[in-house]
Amino acid sequence: MKKILVTGGAGFIGSHLVPKLIENRFEVFVLDNLSSGSKKNLPDNTKLFVTDINSSNVSSIFERERFDAVVHLAGQTMVNVSVERPVFDAEENVVGSINLLETARKTGVKRFIFASSAATYGDVDESLLPLPETLPTAPMSCYGLSKATVERYIRLYHDMYGLEYAILRFANVYGERQGDGGEGGVISVFVRQTVGNKDITIYGDGEQTRDFIYAGDVADAIVAALTAPEANDIYNVSTQTETCINELPAILSDLAGKKINVTYAPERAGDIRRSILSNVNAGKKLGWQPKTPLKDGLKKLYDYSISRFKTAFDTK
Repeated sequence: MKKILVTGGAGFIGSHLVPKLIENRFEVFVLDNLSSGSKKNLPDNTKLFVTDINSSNVSSIFERERFDAVVHLAGQTMVNVSVERPVFDAEENVVGSINLLETARKTGVKRFIFASSAATYGDVDESLLPLPETLPTAPMSCYGLSKATVERYIRLYHDMYGLEYAILRFANVYGERQGDGGEGGVISVFVRQTVGNKDITIYGDGEQTRDFIYAGDVADAIVAALTAPEANDIYNVSTQTETCINELPAILSDLAGKKINVTYAPERAGDIRRSILSNVNAGKKLGWQPKTPLKDGLKKLYDYSISRFKTAFDTK
């Protein structure tokens, strides 16, 4: 499988993935409407189709290029937006994904890699942590429901048409070029507040935990899913490590070499208390393991943010 289409490839995770695919000698194409992504995130000479996954242009692109595999990263990623605008969320995440699946099966795509989410699990019994992929999905938001729905479509397309697939349920992804939204956005916010010499605000008591996974490791997991002899399964992409939100300011303080003030705000409704995903299945079947400790990943993001801050300051 050498000819790869990455939807949403000009976005945050795509900016880590596309260079790795090129390094692995894949012929890479990107489809992105640039609503949140940027051409600047892509290596020079990357073939970019600026269009939406719901566009009528998609079928002609697939017909002309005949991709071997699709990595589907595009979509609406904000939980609050999904609740406020459920029709929009469904159009972007469910209908758009079905359009890709239908076009893929008609044009001979061999494998479909889908970026799903820990949000499909919902708030489960803490005694089940770390969560395995075999748990029933019980999403608590329209965003989680849209991801779980697309998962079902993908498995049905495998059963009906033989389309190979890998469903990757990402934990809380963080890294360079991330916005403040999405499930790992708290780190992006904290880093920006640190760089800007502002107080860090934690919602709730800060004892809630998350499974933070560096975007570069996520990109490696996607490459593993593309190259595995057989991938037809659901895989958690995680560190299988719980990190308390209260730990983050201390790490950032050490990286920045300065004291960081922390303020606390009321807990947000619907905030899951503890989250940690088992990554055993990805290790066994894909041969993938996370490589980046949290402090190392935070240093990369902090250094990147410092360089961006200096560039913005120098241009004023």
